[in-house]
Amino acid sequence: MIDLRSDTVTRPTAGMLDAMMHAAVGDDVFGEDPAINDLEQYAAGLFNKEAALFCTSGTQANQIAVKAHTQPAEEVIIDRLAHIYYYEGGGIAFNSGCSVCLLEGDRGRITAAQVKEHINPLDDPHRPLTRLVCIENTMNKGGGAIYDFNELVRIEEVCRQHGLKYHLDGARLFNAIVETGKKPADFGRIFDSVSICLSKGLGAPVGSLLIGDTDFIRKARRIRKVLGGGMRQAGFLAAAGKYALLNHIDRLKEDHLKARQIGEMLKKLPFVSHIVPIDTNMIFFHLDDSMPSDTFLKKLRRRDIHALALSPQVVRFVTHLDITGDMMETLEKRLSAF
Repeated sequence: MIDLRSDTVTRPTAGMLDAMMHAAVGDDVFGEDPAINDLEQYAAGLFNKEAALFCTSGTQANQIAVKAHTQPAEEVIIDRLAHIYYYEGGGIAFNSGCSVCLLEGDRGRITAAQVKEHINPLDDPHRPLTRLVCIENTMNKGGGAIYDFNELVRIEEVCRQHGLKYHLDGARLFNAIVETGKKPADFGRIFDSVSICLSKGLGAPVGSLLIGDTDFIRKARRIRKVLGGGMRQAGFLAAAGKYALLNHIDRLKEDHLKARQIGEMLKKLPFVSHIVPIDTNMIFFHLDDSMPSDTFLKKLRRRDIHALALSPQVVRFVTHLDITGDMMETLEKRLSAF
């Protein structure tokens, strides 16, 4: 089976399994799990931040960040397609009691000018206090689009001028890093908090990290407890995450190359009308009226290829470390047979 639904479907490599089996563990709620402590310290160091918190998922890490940065009745500025708003079950409202100001970005990428324009006046009691700006890089719903780093810096300047907090949903940040040559510390310098996912392109089975300064992470740890996120001997999972950070970042370039190769395959299909620019490991493509996405997915499944439909005419493929060279050859043959 060729599974292109998501980069979350990967399975641990042999080296990762070995690291998991030999992890030293303890009770993390007591702060006594050596593998988790090691992972948190290592991740904080990567971003030149003071501390980090191991979380069960990217959604949990993001929602803890929003809660830690805001108070009820405040507002979060975010793109309308951002994962924190679009795919996290209304968590901003449910967990933090905040409203959202939804912006229309370019493939999900908002600008400093947009942020500045939508900051509410402090002296207007009719409107919520603007408190937090959230960015997603790479942008999932934008087809894996990468933010221009200089624009991120300009947004930071707006945030500092207006006393706003600045959070990065970096679920696939390392995909952006390997494409642009930026370092994790570059992002740590401009954001108040960063979340990274270990179970997407990096290939770990479970887990995300929330990264920030000491006081922020202390507050975040308390929120994680309230949300039921305190884990005990979770060092086996943390060991997988540490292995991923040490071994699976540079290889993300392979996923991006395969994504571009699949894009070339799709160009040959007469019913593919448009392919969104392929920046990283995601391929978003539009089908013409002769091939609705549900029909296309059924045809794929009969050929042991799995993908996701995003709309009646849009399909998503995602490459990852479990897509082998042999699979790429098979995929090309099966697609060309349509």
